[in-house]
Amino acid sequence: MRVNRPAAPSISSSNDTYRGIVDQYRPDLAFYESTYRNLHRNPELSQQEQSTSSLAADHLKAIGYSVHDHIGGYGLIGVLNNGNGPTILLRADMDALPVRENTDLEYASKKTMKDVNGKEMPVMHACGHDIHISCLMGAAKLLYAARSKWKGTLICLFQPAEELVSGAQAMVDDGLYTKFNIPKPDIVLGQHVFCIQKAGAVALSPGPVLAAVDGLKIRVFGKGGHGSMPSVCIDPIVIASHIVVRLQTIVSRELEPGKVGVITCGKFQAGTASNIIPDFADLELTIRSYDTKVQKQLLNAIERIVRAECNASRSPQDPVIENIAHAPATVNSINQTGVLSTSFSTYFRDNAYPMEPLPGSEDFSVLARAINAPSIFWMLGGCDPGKWEEAKRNGKIGEIPINHSAEFAPVIEPTLRTGVDALAVAALTFLG
Repeated sequence: MRVNRPAAPSISSSNDTYRGIVDQYRPDLAFYESTYRNLHRNPELSQQEQSTSSLAADHLKAIGYSVHDHIGGYGLIGVLNNGNGPTILLRADMDALPVRENTDLEYASKKTMKDVNGKEMPVMHACGHDIHISCLMGAAKLLYAARSKWKGTLICLFQPAEELVSGAQAMVDDGLYTKFNIPKPDIVLGQHVFCIQKAGAVALSPGPVLAAVDGLKIRVFGKGGHGSMPSVCIDPIVIASHIVVRLQTIVSRELEPGKVGVITCGKFQAGTASNIIPDFADLELTIRSYDTKVQKQLLNAIERIVRAECNASRSPQDPVIENIAHAPATVNSINQTGVLSTSFSTYFRDNAYPMEPLPGSEDFSVLARAINAPSIFWMLGGCDPGKWEEAKRNGKIGEIPINHSAEFAPVIEPTLRTGVDALAVAALTFLG
């Protein structure tokens, strides 16, 4: 069954509004505020979310969900079967970043831990995943309490390794939709906190909202030798430099006007000394796009240019081009987003906004694409409303610490309450 409804469906009792249900069944948020502080104080890096996963699993079990854990690492799902009806998946990510926190929060992280390569790193929830976890835990409690008001199956998914854009695919590959005898979701829903918007607000639009990302690692080869004798060498630094410059023409000279693409070389390494021409040079690129046609065009053009420059410079062997990161664009399904926009506008009123496409990337949509289901992803505001309004008046929104900043600090309320309500309203919109 696939959800494709032209208008917001009614729920069990026509006399119940979403606001009435949410207000009646919303749990005491003091517990979830405390949970958020604990999560923020004790973050865990990608692929090491053991304690975080256990916290979420224990909470879901205590409520009454059937829990399946260790999916694709520390991923888990809580399943609530509540009669015949649609299947809705709500998703939150769990991992933190290798960032040393620089806030004055009393619950600031001072934690370090070894990453997957064994290197000791500072750890911080600098992207708000602690908010996402706490909101989904609260929404799971609310929707369980309100189960007399809806029919269907609810899946609450807690995903690892989003920051590596690999956790969603790892869960799919580990049998997320095949091992546990659960119906495949009719729609996949998720949210992300950003401090470029005030707390209490939600932002949602149809179509592309986050860019696809591809990360490429490229090695080009030369013939090393003495820096004073370049005529008997083949200089890979020159080859790589031509590649970096030529790549900038793809967007400006090959991409159709009006299409969006970004190619950035963020890493260029070669050589060990000024008087030695090395045998190879390494580049690392990040590529961003909003539709698959442009994404393929950019990747094909990059490979063409890399190989052509190597051939033109008599490189002694073919370049090595490795894709080290990939996530598809996050594209909100048109019809379903229109339905949810109506629900959000009714519920949040003046605090419901359109969402402008952002250049950041997510692997959220992998969970929907794997089963050809529609998906919707919205923005949750996190900035203190007073500070945000002041920044807006003074034209200083750009000075608010953003995601991945060491100073990123969403205000707990009304961010948490809004996130719990948004997940609940979204689920109720599509459940029977």
